Amino acid sequence: MITYEYPFNERIRTLLRLEDLFDKTAYFLQAEGSHEHHVALVTLFEILEVAGRADLKMDLIQELERQRQTLLAFRNNPDISEEALSGALYEIEQAAAALLGMAGKIGQYLRENDWLMSIKSRAAIPGGVCEFDLPSYHYWLHQPPEFRKSAVAGWLKPLLPLRDGLAIVLRLLRSSGRPDHHTAKNGSFQLMLGGSSSQMVRVSLRLDEPFIPEISANKYALNIRFTSRDGDLRPRPCDKEVSFDMTFCNL
Repeated sequence: MITYEYPFNERIRTLLRLEDLFDKTAYFLQAEGSHEHHVALVTLFEILEVAGRADLKMDLIQELERQRQTLLAFRNNPDISEEALSGALYEIEQAAAALLGMAGKIGQYLRENDWLMSIKSRAAIPGGVCEFDLPSYHYWLHQPPEFRKSAVAGWLKPLLPLRDGLAIVLRLLRSSGRPDHHTAKNGSFQLMLGGSSSQMVRVSLRLDEPFIPEISANKYALNIRFTSRDGDLRPRPCDKEVSFDMTFCNL
């Protein structure tokens, strides 16, 4: 199955973008090559930009506290595993404490590093980090892999409470709904939501079916237009019947 997620508000969009960026940074940081470590560093700069646009830290702390209070209501419930409940509460409390421990503006320590900011500004220019533009960065990229890994991991570490906090919130969000099966006739599907409070919709299709959903939605209506792809991946209007699962998620 392949799943497409469509957030209904900017808050969830930001969390999904950051999740993707943290995953990419971790992936490229595991490699040994200088090109991969360059991508990891540039992706770290993207995290800095996205995380600095809103009061993300307090939003996460408040959401984690809300989820903690919800879970506390299940104490002494015979249908709930006390061990699993205690583990979930501990994870939430640890994540909230780590977020509270983040002092100052998110990523300020990166902004105060003139060398990193010089790389960030040049990286925004196509081909702007060539050796003749940034000889000191060229030198850094030729250091041993473990040295580069350690440096990027050190710059990333103060931001990890954000990663851990948003991972919990998104996991709870994704598990909050149950999938329903639907069929789009002639490649189109519409559903009136009547002021729904959902924060995200997930659309899942079989991976071997060449259909791609283009989703638009607000709290009143959801529209999905499926396209198909030919050999060169250009979108084509779809006039076939498309089966898919859809899940509305809300915390």
